Amino acid sequence: MQPISGYGVARVLDSGNPNFKKGDLVWGRTGWEEYSLLTHFETLFKVQHTDVPLSYYMGILGMPGLTAYGGFYEVCSPKKGEHVFISAASGAVGQIVGQFAKLFGCYVVGSAGSKEKVELLKNKFRFDEAFNYKEQPDLDAVLKRYFPKGIDIYFENVGGKMLDAVLLNMREHGRIAVCGMISQYNLDKPEGVHNLMHLISKRIRIEGFLVFDYYHLYPKFVELVLSYIAEGKIVYVEDIAEGLESGPAALVGLFTGRNVGKQIVLVAHE
Repeated sequence: MQPISGYGVARVLDSGNPNFKKGDLVWGRTGWEEYSLLTHFETLFKVQHTDVPLSYYMGILGMPGLTAYGGFYEVCSPKKGEHVFISAASGAVGQIVGQFAKLFGCYVVGSAGSKEKVELLKNKFRFDEAFNYKEQPDLDAVLKRYFPKGIDIYFENVGGKMLDAVLLNMREHGRIAVCGMISQYNLDKPEGVHNLMHLISKRIRIEGFLVFDYYHLYPKFVELVLSYIAEGKIVYVEDIAEGLESGPAALVGLFTGRNVGKQIVLVAHE
């Protein structure tokens, strides 16, 4: 039986690889376990900066952060002043995308699943607007309210009915970066999308991507984000569960929106 695989931060206890030595701190693909034997080094990064919390390498300086960076800057090709919509905006990736977009000079709206998360988006992450999708029976209407002139960029984390409503509200030559579709993962029969004709008439580009596509940009990404953190231009929210035994409940909670911010399981203290 194999442990669940996931991203983690760890200290090297022994190494046969010349690029990693005993005592190094690394982040990358590990197991849900106290000790891991790692043999795939292409997904392992050495932690070079320890003046920030190590947990940041599970979030803003790790996979979620690089996902946000690649998806927003590379896939979406933003322009200053454009209108950006982000679903699941208070999550590990969405909260970073929104702050990148604001720093770039865009108008930013996010959706989330509770009043607490909506307030977080507007007051902590400085989104221009945010709404609780669970309180909106007509997603098309609410998007028209926040985007009367349409959406230039949609950062997709949800899928289903939200994607359908967004397609009705995209502007010509809009871009959709498909990062995830969490509303569809546990359905026996995934929901269909009915408004795809708008891709043609509005010349919309929709593109899926994976974080691996942008590993080569990691040094550039870290330099940018560390400067933003140091200058107080970007913030990050984590939801930390203590102990490996809390992992299963934390994982299940992701699908009900129980977590606020990046869900992390703390296996061991330094």
